[in-house]
Amino acid sequence: MSKGRRTAKSTEERVKKVSESGNDIFLKKPIFKSEDWWAVWLGLFIFILGLGPIFGIDLLGWVVKQNVWIDVSKSIAPISKAYEGLSGIASALLTYLFLLVITTIGSWALGSNVKKFVIGFSIIYWITFISIILGNNAYIAATPDKQAGFNIPWSLSLGELGFVFALIIGLIIGNFFPGLARFLEEAAKPEWFIKTGIVILGAAIGIKTVGALGLAGTVIGRGIAAVLEAYLIYWPVVYFIARRFFKFTPEWAAPLASGVSICGVSAAIATGGAIRSRPHVPAVIASVIIVFVAIELLFLPWLAQAVLYHEPLVAGAWMGLAVKSDGGAMASGAITDLLIRAKALKELGIKWEDGWILMATTTTKLFIDVFIGVWAFVLAVIWSVFRIDRRTPQEAGAKVSVREIWDRFPKFIIGFALTFLILLVAGVINPGIVKSAQAGSDEANVLRTIFFALCFFSIGLVTNVRKLLAAGVGRIVAAYAVSLFFFILWVGLVISWIFYRGITPPVIG
Repeated sequence: MSKGRRTAKSTEERVKKVSESGNDIFLKKPIFKSEDWWAVWLGLFIFILGLGPIFGIDLLGWVVKQNVWIDVSKSIAPISKAYEGLSGIASALLTYLFLLVITTIGSWALGSNVKKFVIGFSIIYWITFISIILGNNAYIAATPDKQAGFNIPWSLSLGELGFVFALIIGLIIGNFFPGLARFLEEAAKPEWFIKTGIVILGAAIGIKTVGALGLAGTVIGRGIAAVLEAYLIYWPVVYFIARRFFKFTPEWAAPLASGVSICGVSAAIATGGAIRSRPHVPAVIASVIIVFVAIELLFLPWLAQAVLYHEPLVAGAWMGLAVKSDGGAMASGAITDLLIRAKALKELGIKWEDGWILMATTTTKLFIDVFIGVWAFVLAVIWSVFRIDRRTPQEAGAKVSVREIWDRFPKFIIGFALTFLILLVAGVINPGIVKSAQAGSDEANVLRTIFFALCFFSIGLVTNVRKLLAAGVGRIVAAYAVSLFFFILWVGLVISWIFYRGITPPVIG
């Protein structure tokens, strides 16, 4: 056998092995030998450290924060002002060591080769870290409302492009440097990384929900109603479009429907885990989502200004329902707030109080985020009971026991629910802790971002491009574009109109 054929065969075997790893985690394993459970343990450990500020102890303030930058020396810094004497490089090193230690412990428990894991994780971490920094360059990441602060005339507004850079570098190594890829694969654990990140995400959403409880009751109530109404329409229709007109399998159609219906990247990946899709499926969809978020940012706020300046909260809610990432939605809400208030003053002679339009965006987006865990749970049960992931008619018709549903159920959803509920209940019982809990959650959420980025690199590393192209990337883009521009945007506008029409911010003066 020629060297080229041996390399191709080994690459195919490596891709097959890791691509099917999403199914392996549902086999019956002791909880300390399960990658799925270790995602819960690590996520909960970071969550507990993030509770420190509630008790007056800042345990994660040294974690490195990646900033949007023009001057690269200002691209990284400790997230907490309590550690401002620490340099950005020292903060990055401490973050690396912390993640190395906790993941190595988990890797050892899972039976990995510890030496190869340590070396491989170190390489993966620093490649990923640099990718995030590059993606945060102001010309790439700054949203339109932030450009003036950086003294730049334009930017791409692709705030999560660092994830895509990590994915691309992983793809290059995985497909052109098979020897290095084989060495790194011991530490390339996309399922583990992303699920750990989603457990941490639960805390961030939980504390934001507490903050939303203090907002105007009418806006919150209508926001919840709008989200439920939209989601019950969005998801099944997009799933139908993907299956009927673009001929996607359920493995691709479900994450696509969640990505375009709920909250983009997190929803697509959570759904992928819930239905046991191969790791590259939600990653490809997430990359498409990031690009479309940038496209929406380029025109949607100005369209809202042109047609909705007399209905400001309709415009704000529309941004939350239409723009499929948290950062993109908040940026679009902030821009819309500025644009509509300026036009209302000019055209209507009304000076509205600032922040209310953005609040409608934030509230709508918040409850969309909360629905991620709920919907992942629903899909996990449906996919188990009806055996949608099975390949043969015999398997599809077989009965499934409650025990098997539990064994197949993605445990990271439990971690997500725990972190969400703990902070939600604690914040409601004792509102005085909200500010400190928010600070700790923000610190933990930085680690969540790194776990997400590590996942993207790892998926690139283990993905065979030929298989990816065969899966139909062009069809994914087409399906997303059709669903978004011919359905999601306008249904979201109608729903926003139904629930927010006639509600305006307080008038100043």
